[in-house]
Amino acid sequence: MRVGVGEWGFRELPVEEHCRMASALGFCYLELGIGGDYAGRLSREMSPADAHRVKECVKDYGLTAPFVCLENDFTLEDRSDLLEMIERTKREIALCHELGATHVRLFTGFELAERMTEDRWRWLLGAFREAEALCASFGIEIAIETHGQLTPEGEGFVHRHTTSTDWGSLQRLLRELPPRIGINFDPGNLKPVGGRPLTDYARLLDGRINYCHLKDWKRTGDCWTACGVGDDDIDWDALLAAMSYDGVYLIEYEPTHDVEDGIVRSLNHLRKLRTVSMR
Repeated sequence: MRVGVGEWGFRELPVEEHCRMASALGFCYLELGIGGDYAGRLSREMSPADAHRVKECVKDYGLTAPFVCLENDFTLEDRSDLLEMIERTKREIALCHELGATHVRLFTGFELAERMTEDRWRWLLGAFREAEALCASFGIEIAIETHGQLTPEGEGFVHRHTTSTDWGSLQRLLRELPPRIGINFDPGNLKPVGGRPLTDYARLLDGRINYCHLKDWKRTGDCWTACGVGDDDIDWDALLAAMSYDGVYLIEYEPTHDVEDGIVRSLNHLRKLRTVSMR
């Protein structure tokens, strides 16, 4: 299996430090992120010259960054807010093209699945069709991340079902979205919302997985805290066996206080299960 490194754990570090650390750990594949108030996120106002400098930095460290994460929500209740979100997302997709991305991570959004009306479903599906038309013109693939609604509680989060974690909603997305729109399979995010074995999700989504985040979540009382591959009880051997995906698996270690150690732990666990290539 080919393994790269995700960007979320690096969010408090400058992008050049992402590159330095990823290169020092032996990775070739790096994920970038646009938007959000973090030192490690690229600006939404980035110019083509800024994007070129980022590409050169990535190249100077012997890396490639075909994966870019955007922060969108296509489940917004207010129609005017949603139209603004669609236009912002399209501008950011153009930035992804400037960066040389081949895959862009999008969310469906963070409204609870149970609160989605037929109108909001229609708007959601329309937003993705519009984003896909632009992505197709750039030769970029969309990957919808499996991600619940997270509410901070204690030292962790409570996870609730959204349209990208609820079983019936996922079936509808697969059925009604253009087939070129894929899934960023993040089994760690599916674990806390519960309800089905992760291998069931892997089999449901398998033909559409075009991006993959690897991490786990650990239960602490009534909430969950993010942890690394092998740090809790996901059966990674069985889960990987249930997938035919042959792209790059991105280790997405989320805690920032020990991000390098967490990435190494995750990588070492994967090496116990599979032959790992970082090139």
